[in-house]
Amino acid sequence: MLYHYVASDNSGKILEADLDADNLSRVLQYLAGRDLRPISVKPVKESVFNFRRFFGTISISDKIFLTKYLALMLRVGTDLLSAINILISDFDKPAVKNFLLEVRDNLSRGQQFYKAFESHPEAFSQTFVSLIKAAETSGNLQSTFEELSTSLVQESDLRSKIRSAFIYPIILLSSASGVVVFLVTFALPKISQVFVESGIKPPFFSGLVFSVGLFIGGNIWIILPLLLAIIGFLVYAYFKTEVGKQIFYRALSNTPIIKEIYKQIAIQRLASTMSSLMRAGLPIIDTIKVAADTVGLAEFRFSLERIANEGLSKGLTIGEAFKREVVFPRAVTNLIAISEKAGHLEEVLKTLSDFYAANIDSSIKSLVSFLEPMLLLMMGLLVAIIALSIIVPIYQLATQF
Repeated sequence: MLYHYVASDNSGKILEADLDADNLSRVLQYLAGRDLRPISVKPVKESVFNFRRFFGTISISDKIFLTKYLALMLRVGTDLLSAINILISDFDKPAVKNFLLEVRDNLSRGQQFYKAFESHPEAFSQTFVSLIKAAETSGNLQSTFEELSTSLVQESDLRSKIRSAFIYPIILLSSASGVVVFLVTFALPKISQVFVESGIKPPFFSGLVFSVGLFIGGNIWIILPLLLAIIGFLVYAYFKTEVGKQIFYRALSNTPIIKEIYKQIAIQRLASTMSSLMRAGLPIIDTIKVAADTVGLAEFRFSLERIANEGLSKGLTIGEAFKREVVFPRAVTNLIAISEKAGHLEEVLKTLSDFYAANIDSSIKSLVSFLEPMLLLMMGLLVAIIALSIIVPIYQLATQF
């Protein structure tokens, strides 16, 4: 949902902008995290032809293009404002062009570069914003954009691999559902009607399947819209509400096989985020807090918050703070502790991120290789049950004549 806020910073300057957030508390949390005092926060009524919905959003491909070409332009000596002007002339997508115009307007008014990214949390993560903010402070924007480009490409590749891996199981499941719906809706009612009219009682098992088929076939126009409504509600709850996301993540994190992959993804995000933020020069406590918001796993987030607030802030080393948290694999905490002592924590975290990225790919392939035969077996078993419930009584009927 879109909110319009008016807030003041520590110097008393009034800031006004729109923010896409799940609810009012997320807006207030966003403002508090940036030391802004809210003056007014109101939901914006969105028309049917919403601007952002009509013109699209900034996709991961757009972000890869932006970071890659900004890094290239800065490397050849182009100043930031000129680079933005070149990109504005080259981009045709309205969402990106409008964002670049906003960046140019901010730079022309003397605002910091990261501010424009910060005002679009729906497109740019806190990690992304923190990296640009740290790089702008240290004057290291070129290398930061190169790192962001590389990490975004890796993220895009991972998403693509996950989508590709699950295409066949989804097609298989959809086909099986279609076959079952057809048999239950059209075939079973006609077969059962033959037995009803002939006065012959089918076997108990067949009668049970026929009863289910007749009920579903007779109420299909009630069941189908209800099923679509439930699916629509679940999709809405996941994409639009924080509670829905938490329930979904909790279900995933407790599902056998999948929970291990989900844990590996969380560790990969943690290692990648920490490595990038530390290399950009962000203080370690801030690095841990930003990483806590990116991991996507509740127990990891709580542990990282404890590491930052109850460990590092009280004088513990990074290794000691991580070893106190049992949710992280022992191998990971040991590597962090050893590399911290050796002074190579950033490099080891980057290696750890690459290792888990490769491991996630392997785990997904293993999961799919397990799912495919299981789905085929379930589909075959379900069709066999329906087929037997039809064939057995027909055979029984034929032997009586």
